[in-house]
Amino acid sequence: MQYDLTTKLQEENLKYFDPAKPPFSLHGILAPDENEDCYRRMPAEVARETSRDVAALYTNTAGGRVRFVTDSPYVVLKAFLPKVTHMNHMAQTGIAGFSVYGREDGGREMHYGTVPPNDEGIFEGIVRFPTKKMREITVYMPLYNDVTRFYIGIDGTAKLEKALPYAIEKPVVFYGSSITQGGCASKPGSDYEACLSRTLGFDYLCLGFSGSAKGETAMARYIAALEMSAFVMDYDHNAPTPEHLQKTHMSFFKIIRKAHPDLPILLLSRPHPLRDADNRRRFEIIRSTWENAKACGDKNVYLIDGADFFTDAPFNDPTVDNCHPTDYGFYLMAKGIEPTLRVCLKNRQ
Repeated sequence: MQYDLTTKLQEENLKYFDPAKPPFSLHGILAPDENEDCYRRMPAEVARETSRDVAALYTNTAGGRVRFVTDSPYVVLKAFLPKVTHMNHMAQTGIAGFSVYGREDGGREMHYGTVPPNDEGIFEGIVRFPTKKMREITVYMPLYNDVTRFYIGIDGTAKLEKALPYAIEKPVVFYGSSITQGGCASKPGSDYEACLSRTLGFDYLCLGFSGSAKGETAMARYIAALEMSAFVMDYDHNAPTPEHLQKTHMSFFKIIRKAHPDLPILLLSRPHPLRDADNRRRFEIIRSTWENAKACGDKNVYLIDGADFFTDAPFNDPTVDNCHPTDYGFYLMAKGIEPTLRVCLKNRQ
């Protein structure tokens, strides 16, 4: 299928490129091919085997990134979405926008701009840089929307090179709920996985499925087959009851551990400011998985209580709806996970 790349922008020498081809590098996402005419986070057959709900969400591009190096004074994003998702508690820039981050002279990666969507699902926007110099660019894809195709435009006279690999090339894999998927970040790149990736320098794969991460065996088998630097197991919020969590949590962990005897595995309970009876019970179930593993001699399993993330924040200020984090909430999550994950990844470079 041909996609119309005519532009209304007035930039001289604007030239579009397919980010699925070199020198661009794709991360956390699979490119469209003859079987799947859209980007997706995992193979269709695995999604369908897991559940109907996961099959409806695996083409959301949460965690998808494109990296490259250029001295173009701007980056243009041209996007083709099959439809535009709307939710009443999350910004459209986070749901269906594209964010552009850049790093220059080996410094800190910075957000330079976000291209927002429109209701038609075909849109174009530009992010300009203050100076013309070589930058390592990362484009973050929408958190809660499918993407059929998108194209990256730069000044056709500018240099275009492949980005250096991540310091930790094998990805950290995150499995969990709508929060893991990025709800309700204001833009791609503000979710906790992206914040951690920029701080610690690792590639990652987001397997967050809104309302649909229930510890299924099919998902555990898929994750167990992946190459990883670490695994973050964060599906507490989607276990419909403590009984369901009790039934699935330890068995899910054991499938991953059997395939990866030395892999660092982080067990997270759901981030929630309330320490009520239900949350305490859920945490104890997750702690029992951790204690059992430690008792069996496991030296690479870690436990984090999600209730601790928001302890020092004003009550519920880090969430939109007493559940889904704001950008501030995601920052607090990343800050709470970082020390443990840093230890896990110390010898993985």
